[in-house]
Order: sequence, then C-alpha cells, then structure tokens
Amino acid sequence: MAHQLVIVESPAKAKTIQKYLGDDFQVLASYGHVRDLQPKEGAVDTEHDFAMRYTAIERNERHVDAIAKALRGADKLWLATDPDREGEAISWHLVELLRERQLLGDKPTQRVVFHEITKKAVQEAIAHPREIAMDLVNAQQARRALDYLVGFNLSPLLWRKVRPGLSAGRVQSAALRLICERENEIEAFVSREYWTIASRLQHAGSAFTGRLTHWQNKKLEQFDIADGDQARAIRSGMEDDLGRQALRVREVERKSRQRQPAAPFTTSTLQQEASRKLGFNASRTMRVAQQLYEGINIGNETVGLISYMRTDAVNLAEEAIASIRTFIDGYYGSEFVPETPRRYKTKTKNAQEAHEAIRPTDIARTPESLQGVLERDLWRLYELVWKRSIACQMAPARLDLVAVDMDAGTHWTLRANGSTVTFPGFMAVYQEGKDDGDEDESNRILPPLDVGDEPLVLGVDPEQHFTEPPPRYSDATLVKTLEAHGIGRPSTYASIIQTLQNREYVAVEQRRFHPTDLGRVVGRFLINHFERYVDYGFTASMEDELDAVSRGEKQWQPVLSAFWSPFRALLDEKANVSRAEATSEALEEACPQCGKPLFLRLGRHGRFVACSGYPECNYTRPVDGPREPAEPVGRDCPDCGKPLVYKTGRYGRFISCSGYPECKHIEPLTQPKSSGVTCPQCGEGELVEKRSRYGKVFYSCNTYPKCTYAVWGPPVARPCPRCGWPIMIEKSGKRLGEQLACPQSECAFHFPVNASDAEIAALLPGYSPPPPREKRAPPAKKAAPARKTTAKTAKNRPRKPRRLPPKKRRKPKRRPPRQKNPALPNVGPRQPAKTRRPHPVNAPRKVPAIHDLRRYRKLYPV
Repeated sequence: MAHQLVIVESPAKAKTIQKYLGDDFQVLASYGHVRDLQPKEGAVDTEHDFAMRYTAIERNERHVDAIAKALRGADKLWLATDPDREGEAISWHLVELLRERQLLGDKPTQRVVFHEITKKAVQEAIAHPREIAMDLVNAQQARRALDYLVGFNLSPLLWRKVRPGLSAGRVQSAALRLICERENEIEAFVSREYWTIASRLQHAGSAFTGRLTHWQNKKLEQFDIADGDQARAIRSGMEDDLGRQALRVREVERKSRQRQPAAPFTTSTLQQEASRKLGFNASRTMRVAQQLYEGINIGNETVGLISYMRTDAVNLAEEAIASIRTFIDGYYGSEFVPETPRRYKTKTKNAQEAHEAIRPTDIARTPESLQGVLERDLWRLYELVWKRSIACQMAPARLDLVAVDMDAGTHWTLRANGSTVTFPGFMAVYQEGKDDGDEDESNRILPPLDVGDEPLVLGVDPEQHFTEPPPRYSDATLVKTLEAHGIGRPSTYASIIQTLQNREYVAVEQRRFHPTDLGRVVGRFLINHFERYVDYGFTASMEDELDAVSRGEKQWQPVLSAFWSPFRALLDEKANVSRAEATSEALEEACPQCGKPLFLRLGRHGRFVACSGYPECNYTRPVDGPREPAEPVGRDCPDCGKPLVYKTGRYGRFISCSGYPECKHIEPLTQPKSSGVTCPQCGEGELVEKRSRYGKVFYSCNTYPKCTYAVWGPPVARPCPRCGWPIMIEKSGKRLGEQLACPQSECAFHFPVNASDAEIAALLPGYSPPPPREKRAPPAKKAAPARKTTAKTAKNRPRKPRRLPPKKRRKPKRRPPRQKNPALPNVGPRQPAKTRRPHPVNAPRKVPAIHDLRRYRKLYPV
C-alpha cells in the first residue's frame, strides 16, 4: 500500500503524475471543488463578519470517500491542485472537510505547486513543499462571497420584475452591458456614402493598382467624393488627360522597416488567436488546453504538453528561453536567433503575473512529430502554442516598403503602395491574426518601378462605399475588451461568455454576439437601477481589491463590508420598482389610435410596441415598424364570406380569414399534393400528402378534422384481395422489395407489386393474419408533491377518515418436514444454500414457467 497520498483535481492529471512518482505514492483526484456555499439564504452571514457556511458537494461525495479511505493507510498528505486561487481553495476546503470528519488526525499535510506536468517539474515540487497560502484562499472566498451576495439578492429581484428564472452576476452583467451598448451603437449608426477611384495598371508583366490620392492638387479625404456623378466626372477627366499624355512615375519612396514578433500566449491572447485562426470559442479553447496541460499519451509516455494555461503573464523561464534559442539555432539557422533573448512586459491592466506564459513543456517536441498521434483539436491548438513560443524568440522580420506616386503631368496623383520581405525572421514560422481588419496595402507586392517609367493603364474604376457601423463582438474581441477594461480574470473569461449564452441573454450568429430581447431588457434594467454595479470601472476596482487580498495587503472582510452596505441599501430602494417600469421603455411616439405614448415592452415571444393606455387601447405592432396591410388572396372565406388574406406566423406564411378572431378559418399557403385516391373511411374526401412534426410523410383525408383517417404509405386505389378494403398502400423493404399491403392491421395481407392474379390467389390459402397487438398500459402517474399547509388551506382541508384497528393476522401453519426417500438421497429436509447438492440427472424436476425457460435450460442442458 502507498505510504503517501497526493491529491489533484482531475483524473487525467492523476494518471500522469502517478507514473512520475512511483509506487510509494498514490495519486487521487478530487474532481474539482469538494464543498461549496450552502444553496440557500444565509450562506454568507452579513451580520456576523461575513461568516460563510459550507456544505459538501453531493456529486463529489464518493470521491471524498475514496480519498478518506486511502488516507487511513497513508503517512502523509500532499496537495497538488492547480497553482492559482481556485486550486489553493480546493486544497484548503479538502483539508477542512477531512478535519471536520476527524479523518486527518496528526498526519502532516504539505502543499506542492508545479506549472507544468513533467517528471522534472513534479519531482522538484515534491522536493520543495510549502504550506497552504491563506491569502490566496481568502481572495477566492471573497470573490465567491461577492458573487453570492450579488447573485442571491439581485437575481430574485429580476424574477419579480422581469421574468422568473433569470440571473445577474457581478461580472456577467458588465459583459452583457458591453454587448448591448455595441448593439445600440449599431442601431444608431447612420451610414454615409463615399466613392474611391482606382486605376488598374501593368508594368513588366505584373498587374497592380494605383489609388487616386490627389485631385486638383488637393489631398482627397474620405468623403470628398460624395456621389456617383462626381466620381464619373473625375474618371472622365482622368481618361481625357491620359488620352493626351501617358502616365509616368514621378516619385519612388523606399523605406526599411522591422516587424517584431508578438509575446507568448496568455489565457486571453490564446482564446483570441484560437478564435481567429481555428474558429474555437473560449470554452472550447480552454477545454482543449486543459487536456494538453493535464497529460496526453503520446505512445511511449504520458506527459503534459503545455505549461499551465490560466495565466496573464508574458514572461518565460530562463531555462525555457535557452532551450527555444538553441532549437531555433539548430533548426532555422543562426541568423534567425537575435543577439539577446527577448523579454516581454505585460500591458494588461491589473495583471497578477503569478505564472509563466503558455508554452510547450519540451520545445523539441515539434507539431510534426505529434501529427497523427494527437486528436485534431489537440494537435491544432498545440501547433498554435508551439509556433507562437518559437516565434517570440526569433529575429524580427525586415521589410522594404515602397510608395510610388504617378501622374500624367496634371493636377491629380495616383499612389501605389507595396512591400517586399527582405528577411522573413519570425514570419517564417508565425504571424498574428487580426480582428475585423481590412487588407493592409503595405502587404501588396509591386513590380520594380523607377522614376520615369510609364506603366500601362488598363482602366479607371470608380467604386462606391458606405461607412459601416462598429462590428459586433466575437469571442476574440469580447475577451480582448474584457481584458482591456480589467473585467474578470483569465480563468473566468470562458465561463462569463458561456453564462450569457446559457441564460439566453445573447445569441451567436455567424460567430458574433447578438443581444436577445431578454438580454436587452435585463441589461437596461441593470443600467437604469444598478448602474454603479455594472460600471466597468467599479468591476475593475473590485478586481483590484481582490488582488490586494491575494497579496496580503488587505483583509477580505472589510472589502466585503464596504461593498455590502451601499448595495443592500440600493436593493431596498429598488424593491418598489414596478414590473411595467422594469420591462417597458418609453418611445418618442404617440399611439395612432388614442394618442397616448407608446412603450417598448417585453412579451412571451420578444419585444413589441404597445400603447400605454392598455387595456382601454389594445394597439400593438412589431418593433420593426407599423404592420403593413394584409395582402388579399383574391377569394372569400368559405365559412363566413369575408375576404381571405395572407399572414405570417411562427411557421411561415399562411392564409387566414380577415374576420379573425370571430372567424378562425386558416389554410396552408401551398395546397397538399393529391394522391387521387378517395378516402375509404368517409367516402367523401381525398387522401393528400402531408408531413408530421418530425418531417415524416403520411397521407390523410383532406376533410380533417371531420374525417381523421390516415395511412403512412402512398395509397393505391385497389381493393384488398383478402378483406376487400377499398385501398392498399405501397411499402418497400430490403428483404421483400416493393410490396402492396392492406392498411387494415387485422388483415395486413401483402404481395409483390408486379404479382399476377394467379400468384396472389396462390398466396391467399396459406396466409394467416398477424396476431392483434396488445395495448400498452398507460404509464403510472407520479404522485403530486405534498403541499405545504397554510392557514387558508387548513380550513378547507377534508378531515381524514377514522382509522380502524388493524386486522389480526393468522399465523401460517408449519408444514411437516419432508420424509427422506432412500431412493433419492437429495430429497428430504431443505439444506442450506452453500451445502445443497445439485439434482442428479434422473431426479424429478419441477416444470418451470415460460418466463423461466432460459434459466432452466442453463441449469439443465440437454
């Protein structure tokens, strides 16, 4: 048995570390947190110095029991959870839980930390243990208490004022505000038209483009060419000038520029780049990175492939920098190695820099060597981390930038920009992606041009443009903006975005976040009534306070007290806000029916415009604008005689009576396909093709609901040769092929489609109909939960009937013991199960029931 017990979070991590430590250690996983705040009011006692009441997490109870069982035979406990606040808190909670259950005793407990899961890193961590850092634990407790106080008090307010089941959080509300404000900017944006003029040119067999930059010796700004008439007039003037004189290069400007590589990955930059280049969202990126960190079986060993992936630091260990520079020198050449190692400084607001940047644990483990070994997502993310780590220590790229000015000896100028890479440097390995960027003109390649050259003009093209609103947030840009504002921490970005999607506050369309109607209403309510607590500056300042607690500069109880007192007062003040005020937004528009103000309100299916005079005035319309008059069909309703009109519902366009709701006649927009077969049940209607809610085709009578007859197969107007039912249906299968079958279940006679009358007659004598199907019993209804008794319901509750005394049960008669038969030694008094002997072959056997035949044959094979 192992003498030392090591606890980590995940089982994958446990398997990897177990191989490094040997048989003297037993490594078990806690599967995350082992206890959390009680899921009820009072878990954080604000009246008694924010005392926190914890309870064990039920789903992890069996893992705690396994740890407790292993601890009884262990001499020492090692806590090797992740090297961050959450990991520190998991270790502390586990120790506290074991002490509460009196399982720890006087056994020594040590905390070990490693930033990569390799044999060397794990063994070094075991050699240098420490105690649990209570400052980090207190910072995590303060964050958890803050989230609890905000969520447990603000969410019920949203339930009462907006809709049941909603939630509000300290950080997620600030992120929701970002998305909603961007949507408001897009809606308020007014697009402007402008034109540009470019000339298609050719020189030395290479085509390139020159853009008009000056007209009448004046530099053109964005909106100087405002409409098409002006653009066409300029093109005409240029063509006239080019007809008189050739285009000539007037000036060539060359500059040398260096482009520096980007810093190694942090959590946020990894999420951004994975979104740009791989199409991963933040949750997917972190899930794959977690697997790479915990350990992957690569054939001959199981090892963690990257360092710890929750970090905001950009620095690398000196040993890692040295190994990267050595690899670059041997793989790419000495000219790709800079003279001095590169060291980066973070530009992120409130960065903790507690860990290294994300890097491969062994830079010599190239992506090519792991291709086909790792799963596709794992390999693609590892390749991204490896290339970024290599590129960050490579020499800068050198480029020659060229700007060529051309004219025809007149008042206008064309400019062509381009570049040539003279030394690729880090660009030979990696280039950072861009967010919503246009094509960089400096990346275009130009032919060799000198002053006096005369390129050939192929054409002059004016092009219309419109200014565009700011783009909606993607995963990459949202994480970048959250980091810039100091909202959240590296470990929370993915959970923030996932929570917004789970609560249906935002929807993802074409990898962009769109606020839903519900999200906009919740965001507006929080901004109007709790603006301070969804303010970006306040959220960032709270992160500063928590960082100070983690460094031991502040105590966590005063931080919570400074937050709670004004927040509680504001909650009491906003308790009187009406539901209509919370879910309505006034519009600068009057009702066309009664003249009262219109409001934007939230309904079951989203937002709509309604009159404030409801219920006296029932005017409503969609948010997009007034409803257009219904388009007439051109015929009258068969029920009431009023005109039929086209309408649009949740399933698309349909035909409805204009007299709705007095007349509820509706028709589908496209008439169902007719089969030409008369309904055999009513004899009046016709069987038509329809689709079920799951898309399966069936055929039913067109007089529904008057006649409910329906069949699954295409009907054929041919009577059944056996029972005489007026129709048959077509069926096909792999075994029988194309068949005609009787739709009557009690008959079900079938024969091949191409069978002759003689062949059908030959099948009839030997045919037996299938047995009738047994009806299934309806499922048992679940008992309704017991209702709580109140003073109101207690009066109306029926009295319980008087209980009768229980009947006396008769004692069963004891049977006399069996008489032993000398001919059969095993027949006699029943023996205990363990000593009972099997029947001999010729012993009499009890005939089993039908349902017990399998067991009987197994006991007594023939």
